[in-house]
Amino acid sequence: MSNQISIAASASREHLLNSHAYQIIVAKFGGTSVADFTAMSRCADIVLADPNIRLIVVSASSGVTNMLVEMTKQSEAAARLNAYAGVERITYAVLQQLQQQALVGAAIEQLLLELKTLVDLNRSYSDIEKDLVQSFGERLSSVLFAQVLAERGAPVSSFDVRRVMRTDSRFGKGEPQIDTIAALTAQYLQPLLNQQLIVTQGFIGADSQGQTTTLGRGGSDYSAAILGEAVGAKVVQIWTDVVGIFTTDPRLTDQARCIPEISFDEAAEMATFGAKVLHPATLIPAMRQNIPVFVGSSREPNAGGTWISKQVDTKPSYRAIALRKAQTLITVKSPAMLHAAGFLARVFDILSRHQISVDLVTTSEISVALTLDDAPGSAFTQSIEPALAELKAFSEVTVEQNLSLIAVIGNHLHSTRGVTGSLFQALEKINMRLICHGASRHNLCFLVQDGEAAGVVKELHQALF
Repeated sequence: MSNQISIAASASREHLLNSHAYQIIVAKFGGTSVADFTAMSRCADIVLADPNIRLIVVSASSGVTNMLVEMTKQSEAAARLNAYAGVERITYAVLQQLQQQALVGAAIEQLLLELKTLVDLNRSYSDIEKDLVQSFGERLSSVLFAQVLAERGAPVSSFDVRRVMRTDSRFGKGEPQIDTIAALTAQYLQPLLNQQLIVTQGFIGADSQGQTTTLGRGGSDYSAAILGEAVGAKVVQIWTDVVGIFTTDPRLTDQARCIPEISFDEAAEMATFGAKVLHPATLIPAMRQNIPVFVGSSREPNAGGTWISKQVDTKPSYRAIALRKAQTLITVKSPAMLHAAGFLARVFDILSRHQISVDLVTTSEISVALTLDDAPGSAFTQSIEPALAELKAFSEVTVEQNLSLIAVIGNHLHSTRGVTGSLFQALEKINMRLICHGASRHNLCFLVQDGEAAGVVKELHQALF
């Protein structure tokens, strides 16, 4: 893969603005939307119904990425082969229902052969190899979905996104290089969109050496938004298995309802604090270029959905309730903190050096409480335990687990009279471990015990909505 970029990033963006690229809609289809031939056929209906949909981004078929991850974890060859067989079964189930299997059969066989070669490795996998293995889900589904569209008479090609989705070399969580992506997209992808539909892959990219990287789980949404930004899309569509974004998780209460419109700021808060419909990073490119995002169900494309945009017609005090489980609360206490400068800087320097991300923070005269989005006892322990040891060298440290973070999302929550009164009245019987309010006008967050969380969300939703 060439490292040479012939078009400067600024020039490439100017080219896009002067072209017809602003008419392009980017449509992303998640794993359940491309789970099998029937699901892919529904997605083909959506694509062909709108001539502005030119760039299609697909996830791996449902369950495939989990199987690929399992391959890299298993030390036993039999277990790896069993996971591989699952990928092969899902792939062939779609292939066998195509009318012209021979047109893509060779490409599918070659991909499966490459994957099988990696599966046969009788040793542990490096981070580079793990990303390469996990890339096969999207590479397979994109070839199959392109053929589904072709058999419906559409001019279409499958495009290897690794030609344009440049990331750094942090395997497992590659960081997209936005300016380079814009330049490469203008050079290699943009010219194709005026000629045909392009089906490409979410979740994966490549570093400057051409080595395959991944953007982390859920990164397909992020990929679609980055590509939407790069091609100057007028809309990014996220097609999933639910009809838009709901006021809360519908599995927690049957009173949850779809939100017709929501602002970028509100949606970003929801994604950050636990809403599963969107990857938290998805909205960043859309917000940079003010590209509206639509979230809808590929099973029920005519059932409406949620529009996410900068400007919305309504800005209610309460928009939604998000829940994120498996939270850890760390309290750092020391009399040395009293009237002392630099104590908090020392605490956060330790957390930063160990690459630990903090969500909520509250302080008192001699203590600071922090929430982390995972729990000691998992793989997370490898990073948190050394940090705790450093903190304990100069302070008393308490770690509390089995907590859930509940976020009430809305507008002007920090300044609207009566908002907190209504909220706390609804929660008067609940023991809240930590409350964070005032830092953002769009959320009010608190911690409760995991076992109480679902009931709290249901009761709170009934009271507020």
